[in-house]
Amino acid sequence: MIAVAALSTALVLAPSSPKYTPRAHTCTMGKTDDRLAELGITLPAAPAPLASYVPCVRSGNMLYLSGSVPFKEDGTLHAGKVGAEYSLEQAQACARTVGLQLIATLKANSDLDKVRVVKLVGFVNSPPDFYQQPEVINACSDLMVEVFGKERGTHARSAVGTSVLPRNVPVEIEMIA
Repeated sequence: MIAVAALSTALVLAPSSPKYTPRAHTCTMGKTDDRLAELGITLPAAPAPLASYVPCVRSGNMLYLSGSVPFKEDGTLHAGKVGAEYSLEQAQACARTVGLQLIATLKANSDLDKVRVVKLVGFVNSPPDFYQQPEVINACSDLMVEVFGKERGTHARSAVGTSVLPRNVPVEIEMIA
């Protein structure tokens, strides 16, 4: 019940305007930034909202990140069902891309060295005969451990198959940190 109350509080605190401005903070290089560099990872820009919501809401020490969807390098969205238009490996690449976008959103709103990934909720757009949703979302989960380490990156998680996602994206993942 506490988690539900916290989530309700976070939703109430969200600004009513769809315009999003990341929380201002001093961006200093820390050990998480060093780890990203060591891994050869360059974060994309934090994605702008596609509808009437904000990408991140802070409630106390918690950050609630809205569902993020996989953008291609040209700014368009990946679209299609996993197990039909997308192979397992292609869907895992999309889930990793979403993970990078989630980290970029965290960085726009917090000091990455203070982040503890608490939970991921992953949705996979798939036909009824596709059963590898956990393997798809593993790509994002594994990235969190790779970047933040076992202590701060290991998290609770749900991986859910669904018959459709907004804009027909193959994967959508939200985060609590």
